[in-house]
Amino acid sequence: MPGFLLHNGALIACPHSGTVTAPAGSPRVSLGGKPALTTAHTHSVAGCVFTIPGPTSHPCVTVRVEASTKVFIDNVAAAILTPTVLCYAADQAPQGPPNSSPTQKKVIAF
Repeated sequence: MPGFLLHNGALIACPHSGTVTAPAGSPRVSLGGKPALTTAHTHSVAGCVFTIPGPTSHPCVTVRVEASTKVFIDNVAAAILTPTVLCYAADQAPQGPPNSSPTQKKVIAF
């Protein structure tokens, strides 16, 4: 499935306005001047305020990105954002798709 390659500065939020963060990314490949991300990178969510009925909060904590089938960085699949990507709670319950505005202009490999 086609999707946008992700880089460290991609603007991604959970459906409840939590902010998605990723580690530094690959120092050898950049997308628009920012380090590219792979499926080896963990995409965590901070600031999600989602709750379920009752006193329990149920915030998004991670985003599972898709793996590219054609682009690899240091033998690891590049992370892509497709319509099937979802945010997940700590108990692995799906919370919905993230909101995003990835801008993929140019790929530079060193």
